[in-house]
Amino acid sequence: MATLSPDRRRARLGVRHRLARPAATVADAARGVLALHATDPASAFLAAAARVPGATVASIERELYDDRSVVRMLGMRRTVFVVPAELAPVVHAACTTQVAAKERAKLLGFLDQSGIAEPAAWLARVEAATLDALTARGEATAAELARAVPELRTQITVGQGKWVGQQSASTRVLFLLAADGHVVRGRPLGSWLSTQYRWAPLAPWPRLDPADARVELARRWLRAHGPGTVADVAWWAGWTRTQARQALGALPTEPVDVEGDTAYVLADDTAPGPEPPPWVALLPALDPTPMSWQERGWYLGPHRDALFDRSGNIGPTVWCDGRVVGGWAQRRGGEVAYRLLEDVGADAAARIEAGAARLAAWLGDARVTPRFRTPLERELGG
Repeated sequence: MATLSPDRRRARLGVRHRLARPAATVADAARGVLALHATDPASAFLAAAARVPGATVASIERELYDDRSVVRMLGMRRTVFVVPAELAPVVHAACTTQVAAKERAKLLGFLDQSGIAEPAAWLARVEAATLDALTARGEATAAELARAVPELRTQITVGQGKWVGQQSASTRVLFLLAADGHVVRGRPLGSWLSTQYRWAPLAPWPRLDPADARVELARRWLRAHGPGTVADVAWWAGWTRTQARQALGALPTEPVDVEGDTAYVLADDTAPGPEPPPWVALLPALDPTPMSWQERGWYLGPHRDALFDRSGNIGPTVWCDGRVVGGWAQRRGGEVAYRLLEDVGADAAARIEAGAARLAAWLGDARVTPRFRTPLERELGG
């Protein structure tokens, strides 16, 4: 079995994730990592800006909302991502349909316990009316849709036991319509940092067989992230290990040894790859690069406790030549403060200092606080 050293893996990471060799567009940047994490709105913008020289908030929004070369959608691990438009049907079939089926069953149960007669018929009627109202308007907020479809204002009981609560039906119905690929999140109500979105109708995607889609998504994952283990693929996609094994088993792969573990690359991707130029990067919280593998020691080193929260969410990181070497945070005055957790040498330290200054200038008057705060980010950000 061939061996792929951590150094070679880090070289592949720098090139393929568009950090050592930048992308020209947001769509290209997303293709490099398959998807930009977007649960926290700032993450997708900052991840794109780190990979696309000259990107601005306006240019990123243009690709998201006007050109739709990338789409914000529910995907892997029941998480919102920004994905290249051509990959959206694959992600939907491979990952989102499983989520949608579970959420539909859950909502029907909530409607029943809320005293709504014939929940399936009620939900079908409200979904159809909501789609009609949204199509007529072209774009609308949940509140605007609720004025056109009063049933969306219905308060339903969600959860059980001590976790029970009341929620507007609009939240669940729009979530389901998005998970089923009928609607898409549009422009936010406020700035690019807002978590409140308008909704827009979505042209139907090709409906793919879920098993075939999992094979295609696994193929693209290996191209972007390989080598990877079955556990890596299962974790990233939110699949069972059986689903991950089946998807990988349908592909022409080669096993490689990675520090004693068996991982896989595509059969036509066994060459070491080009040596990238030296590079540094300041990546945001939840960036897709550090969140691409379950086993992270080969690029994270001993820095997990400082940079991850207790739920496994990574904070803002400083990178040098494929390794995490520190963390950063934005302070209230706008300054980007960072701390190096290991010695990177004078040249790399100077490039990191310059990168922090560029990031502060890019952020301007915007203030970014990660949704999931980590120990070093809290300490630096105050």
